[in-house]
Amino acid sequence: MILIIDDDIAVRTSLSLLLKQAGYPTKSVATPEEALRVVRETPPRLLLMDMNYSLDTSGQDGLRLLGQVKQVAPQVPVILITGWGSIALAVEGMKAGAAEFVTKPWNNDALLQTIRTIISLHEPELETDPATLSRRQLDKQYNFQGIVGQDARLLHVLRNVGQVAATDASVLIEGESGTGKELIAEAVHQNSQRRRQPFVKVNLGGISASLFESEMFGHRRGAFTDAKTDRIGRFELANGGTIFLDEIGELDLNSQVKLLRVLQDRTYEVLGDSKPRRLDIRVICATNRNLAEMVQQGRFREDLFYRINLITVRLPALRERPQDIPLLVQHFVDGLRATYNRPALKVGTRAQHWLQEQLLPGNIRELKNLVERAVLVSGKDELGPEEFQANFQRPPARPDESGELPEPGTMTLDELEAQMIRRTLEHYGGNISRVAKSLGLSRGALYRRLEKYAIPFDTE
Repeated sequence: MILIIDDDIAVRTSLSLLLKQAGYPTKSVATPEEALRVVRETPPRLLLMDMNYSLDTSGQDGLRLLGQVKQVAPQVPVILITGWGSIALAVEGMKAGAAEFVTKPWNNDALLQTIRTIISLHEPELETDPATLSRRQLDKQYNFQGIVGQDARLLHVLRNVGQVAATDASVLIEGESGTGKELIAEAVHQNSQRRRQPFVKVNLGGISASLFESEMFGHRRGAFTDAKTDRIGRFELANGGTIFLDEIGELDLNSQVKLLRVLQDRTYEVLGDSKPRRLDIRVICATNRNLAEMVQQGRFREDLFYRINLITVRLPALRERPQDIPLLVQHFVDGLRATYNRPALKVGTRAQHWLQEQLLPGNIRELKNLVERAVLVSGKDELGPEEFQANFQRPPARPDESGELPEPGTMTLDELEAQMIRRTLEHYGGNISRVAKSLGLSRGALYRRLEKYAIPFDTE
């Protein structure tokens, strides 16, 4: 039974009809007192509740009821119903234990999808306890093609992926660069009911703020000066399937607002066309940044953070799973044998042990590059530690003070840009105008980068 709590009889009636048509038995009440009585007597499968029950529209009575429900029946998931202007209130509710929130006026299909997802997450229907599944059992039950490893930390991730893939829950994948976040996103999609629909990857770090709407929502010819033809946006390409938003921590605050609107309402407008278009997508995000910390610093919207991380998957760094390094090396070598027509190619045991002792800050991506460099440079069929040591590039902590550029692969462009901005600020004593001019930037572009990299500066 789903319990509906709202003091508006029209809302209660509408929701009851919608849920009954979808096959969910319901019960409706108008007051927090009635709701608590029902929860105590017959705990529901899910609780759908409004945030206001009096002339006071602050939502405090809703937060109070949520707290009381969580004391009486902590296992019952709660979905909050609120207006768009009260999303900050909904975020408070998420902190207090709500599973999800929807805004009025809701879309019936999106609401039913949310209800199905929350119920599935709280009532998983697995024949076997996922915590006990081995890698071999996981491979029989799910499609994890391309993901190599048997470490307990990786298996924990794969079990979580298998469990949530069948739902439409939004997933946030966290992990250092090179840990395989894109592979995990693809695994979520390939094991979902949307597997036959599009899987669209978007690197948000590569989209400027000025092009965000055009890239994501598309545009009509003539919508702006350079719009020579119509363009299909990434959301439209992903409609019906899954959209993977990589490097979401790089998104500027204005673009975060636009993204939140789409993820909340599941509608968008093409630039130059005012007709709203409806979306049916699953959203998977990834970042190598600490979004919770960015929220505290005011660099990432808290409401967007709660919208994208219904499920959080944290990928272990390669140094946390060294026993998987030989398996990964073997996987890479198997591919390189065919690529370079060297059927006898293999990696010796001593070399495997040496590789396991390295920190490899670039994780799987760095390991793959190291193996391929060793194969290309060495003419031997069996690679020893010497071949890898000769091609191992130890990254410096920061660019050489002499002014020389770091070796390729040792720093990202973002790290190099942030370092250059800091040095230029110091050189010009914090004079923003002179710093911007020397870097070839407008003051506005410099300010955006200062905010992006959290570099302190004095206002002029």
